[in-house]
Amino acid sequence: MYVGVDYYPEYWPKEMIDEDIQGIKELGANIVRIGEFSWHLMEKAEGNIDFSFFDEVVKKLKENGLSIMFGTPTATFPAWLAKKHPDILSKDEYGRTRVFGGRRQYCFNSRTYRSYAANITEQLVKHYKDEEAIVAWQIDNEFGHEGSDMCYCEQCHREFQQFLKEKYKQIDALNEAYGTIFWGQTYNDFSEIPMPTKTITTHNPSLQLDWARFRSFSVNRFAHEMTNIVKKYKGSHQQVTTNVSGGFFNKWFDHEENVREMDFVSYDNYPVWGGLDEPISPAAIAMSHDFNRGLLGKNYWIVEELMGAQGHEMIGYLPRPNQAKMWSYQAFAHGCTNMLYFSWRGMDRGAEQFCYGIVDHSNVRGRKYKEVQSVFSHIPTFEHVLQSPIQAHIAVLYDYDNIWSWRFQPQSKAFDFTTELLRLYEPFYRLNANIDVIPVSRDFSTYKVLIVPVLQIIDEQLAEKLKTFARRGGTIIFSFRTGLKNKQNNIHFKHVLPAHVSDLIGAHIHEVESLAYRHVPIIGEGRWQGKKAMCSVWRDLLEPTTANVLYRYDDPFYPLAAITENEYGDGNVYYVGGGVDVQALRDMAKEVVQKHNIWHVESAEGVEVYRRVCEDVEYLFILNHTDQEKQFGDLVLRPYDSQIVKI
Repeated sequence: MYVGVDYYPEYWPKEMIDEDIQGIKELGANIVRIGEFSWHLMEKAEGNIDFSFFDEVVKKLKENGLSIMFGTPTATFPAWLAKKHPDILSKDEYGRTRVFGGRRQYCFNSRTYRSYAANITEQLVKHYKDEEAIVAWQIDNEFGHEGSDMCYCEQCHREFQQFLKEKYKQIDALNEAYGTIFWGQTYNDFSEIPMPTKTITTHNPSLQLDWARFRSFSVNRFAHEMTNIVKKYKGSHQQVTTNVSGGFFNKWFDHEENVREMDFVSYDNYPVWGGLDEPISPAAIAMSHDFNRGLLGKNYWIVEELMGAQGHEMIGYLPRPNQAKMWSYQAFAHGCTNMLYFSWRGMDRGAEQFCYGIVDHSNVRGRKYKEVQSVFSHIPTFEHVLQSPIQAHIAVLYDYDNIWSWRFQPQSKAFDFTTELLRLYEPFYRLNANIDVIPVSRDFSTYKVLIVPVLQIIDEQLAEKLKTFARRGGTIIFSFRTGLKNKQNNIHFKHVLPAHVSDLIGAHIHEVESLAYRHVPIIGEGRWQGKKAMCSVWRDLLEPTTANVLYRYDDPFYPLAAITENEYGDGNVYYVGGGVDVQALRDMAKEVVQKHNIWHVESAEGVEVYRRVCEDVEYLFILNHTDQEKQFGDLVLRPYDSQIVKI
């Protein structure tokens, strides 16, 4: 098992390297991650490749028994390259060049940049392919982070037009798919097609979705090019990964495609960052882990685990004593097998001088150092548990086409895709059930329950796949706007909503309303008779055909169904017609896990219990996400406590 730190020896005087390595070893670490921002150090002038600094660093790390993850340095190119080839710089939607000085300012469609990036990557990997201490290569750094996945330069415009030409072949086919007859937008040639920069009102939704697909193609083509170079020249003992950043549902590229050629997924786990007064919710953190485990369908690494307060211009919340440790154990519970903390020492200069590390600028090994030390001394004893596969019977489905469609047309001022996914995820998380978060393209026949949040793009093929799942006894939970659109991002014509899944849901939707931040009451019927809840963001007004009403809008004008349940084959299908608040959904989740005999356990608010099974032995990761003392069974949990209990 690897436990370690992110280490940047180039940031500090060379005479500190031995001291740093000794301190890292005394943490209990056995790996460091280096190099991902050091292109200029490796190539101070074009063609003058020099790895001597890292040769010395690698030698010292190796002598001290430390393994290495080495990052290819293409996220931060040297100033001389930007000066010589300004065409490598990306542009924002107003056509303004993102000048040298930050990071990831390169355009993914710059052939010049791709050539230089390929060269430094090839030279680096060739140089260290036989180095036994280097066990993994990290491709680039946090693809798409901080808006770097979007560019509106002339190169992107030309490439976009070519992308569309290859997809549609004939301009008439594109015009028909987009419906360009509307507003007189018909094109005579692919060269007339604009990028969706600022215009009056808005661009065609089909054009916008194809633009998002093109952005994903651009990012992932570059990622695959760099990955293939590393795989071609690396040593047989070396693996390949890249580090996924947070906010993945707000990125403009398909993450599953991005990591497809990798050996394993790595994630940068920041439950809080600059400017936040408090961390994101425990459920949101857990969902992030389940998403990353789902990318390749196997356990994953964390290569940046927060320890200190973070920020560039603004500093965020300081994790309380043992809170960052608890977040680490939460990651281990959800499938993390190897972990590196960010970072060994907080930098005293540059843009991240307010990103505090294990050791702060004082160079004193204080509370945080001891907290990491306690993790590294304890968690390896459970390596066999961490390496075991996680078997979930519940899957949350997502689709990037659908997510991008929502981003272009949110339909409600209050709509946020991640919020709506978490609305359905959290009730099952609160029951401590194991959950996978996976793309809708996957085989989901092995699951018992599918959670399908706001999936407005559903074609006939996917609809049949979902129907087969329900016929065979599965439970599906849909939420609002399901089945609204086709793959061209257009509303289904001559289909009563929810179109291809109407019979699956057992209801029709003739009218809808955007609620934004307004709340409307709903009231239970049947077995939920008299229960009350509220609905916001949106409401579908459901008219059942075969479904039973579970909640109805408490509205004299629209007393129609808000939540329904329909029997379909041997299975059943719920439809949640709006942004329903938590209690109604918790009742539903409890019914579902009990029906399917899915392992779950109730715990106090803020206490997470995650079950792992290894060699027929059961282990519970018990985590207190609160600043209060809590109890689980006979176990007393201190604030931010984390424990592993063998059953």
